[in-house]
Amino acid sequence: MGKNLYITTAIPYVNGTPHIGNALDYLIADIWTRYQKQNGREVRFQVGTDEHGNKIAAKAEAAGLTPQAYTDSMYPNFEKLMKKVGASYTDFIRTTDAHHIGATQYIWQQLQPYIYKGSYEGWYCVGCEAFVTDKEATENNGICPDHNQPYQRLSEENYYLRTSAFTDQIREAIEKGKMRIVPEFRKKEFLELIKDGLQDVSISRPAKHLSWGVPVPGDPTQVMYVWIDALANYITVLGYPDRPEWQAFWPAEVQVIGKDILRFHAGIWPAMLLGLGLPLPKKLLVHGFIDSGGQKMSKTVGNVVDPNEIIDQYGLDAFRYYFSRHIPTLDDGDFTWEKFENAYNNELGNDLGNVVQRVASMIMRYQAGVIGDARQTEHDTKKYHDAMNNLEFNKAVDEVWISVRALNQYIENVKPWEVAKRLDTDPEAEGHLSDILGHCVGVLLQVGDLLVPFLPDTAAKIHATFETGVVVSQAGVLFPKIYLHTPDPRASKQQTA
Repeated sequence: MGKNLYITTAIPYVNGTPHIGNALDYLIADIWTRYQKQNGREVRFQVGTDEHGNKIAAKAEAAGLTPQAYTDSMYPNFEKLMKKVGASYTDFIRTTDAHHIGATQYIWQQLQPYIYKGSYEGWYCVGCEAFVTDKEATENNGICPDHNQPYQRLSEENYYLRTSAFTDQIREAIEKGKMRIVPEFRKKEFLELIKDGLQDVSISRPAKHLSWGVPVPGDPTQVMYVWIDALANYITVLGYPDRPEWQAFWPAEVQVIGKDILRFHAGIWPAMLLGLGLPLPKKLLVHGFIDSGGQKMSKTVGNVVDPNEIIDQYGLDAFRYYFSRHIPTLDDGDFTWEKFENAYNNELGNDLGNVVQRVASMIMRYQAGVIGDARQTEHDTKKYHDAMNNLEFNKAVDEVWISVRALNQYIENVKPWEVAKRLDTDPEAEGHLSDILGHCVGVLLQVGDLLVPFLPDTAAKIHATFETGVVVSQAGVLFPKIYLHTPDPRASKQQTA
């Protein structure tokens, strides 16, 4: 890994409100970014919004606005969420930005040797803004499984990108790990999908069917199909082709995507890059979907979870904790309010918050707040760093929690309060107690370091409490108990008393 690193997130359509999957993209990329920065690297971290296409034009018309006015009113919803989940991004792009539009037209011209005109008839899903093969349409009984709406039969004249010409190069890059698809089972899925070769893709639509988009250079009757425009953002945001600084950060070290858009990122995007003579991204990190109580989240079922609501009720680090530890980074996960609140009260409140408070108050009580020799205990962190490097962030947090729980157990076993009772009678008690509490502080400082990418605020508070050598009391407890979705055990105790 060089010193300059680049991570990207998928740019969502602005035609709806941000959902939990968008928040997961930003969170995963942010954890990686903070971890790399902590290790002395410079990271550019891209986010943005996808603002062209028929879906946008239709929503704008329904709202009585021009498409541009509509996108101007919608993109801030996404920007707010990025900031709210604590994403430390460096670059924000809108596909309606003038530089991006010019750069995308330049890319089209550079890909000219691989572009040809042809007529197309096939099944089209408006929700995906994508054509599907006859085979796929039949397997899905003529209905898109992601959008639950029938495919439409379309026939039109378009431009095509000769993606098929790059099949062997793309397959080899994936098989040899030059462009790694993580996890392995997604790599296998994609290789199976292209076993008969990549299909050429339609990359334009007649302007009469799609007016809101980037015009095709030299042909005013056609507009660029949204995927060409959207995928280009990963390099145009860096300044490609006219601002030389893009070269210091491309190829991307990691591109974070959901499993539903893997085929575009592992098929069309590499073909575009190879056609431009540019290196492929090093890794595609493919995360899964988040269900709710084993069911797909959907507005009709009414089980959609708003990330804003979680953060407003429990705080940002509580959100970051659950979605980094209890949702597997590389697979599907599940959220229910009960699971979330149990994790908040038991793991954050009892395991971590409690031990920080206990150690701080014992040092205040027994040593007038002076920490003494806080040996940075070298608890073996190899498994943590391996998990981070393998992009399995949930496993890295598990490792931190092993330390947190071990520290709680250690305090129960050595009982510092018993040692404190002997301070007046046993000349060795003072040194022994100082060693015990110094060890506790050492573990907590290390926990604080390991939590920087995940729970930045909590990590800062742990450091602020202990790092000066004197306990600096923080206002309030780290994770005050909250019972909005589970019974409050304190209430039942009062009833039985």
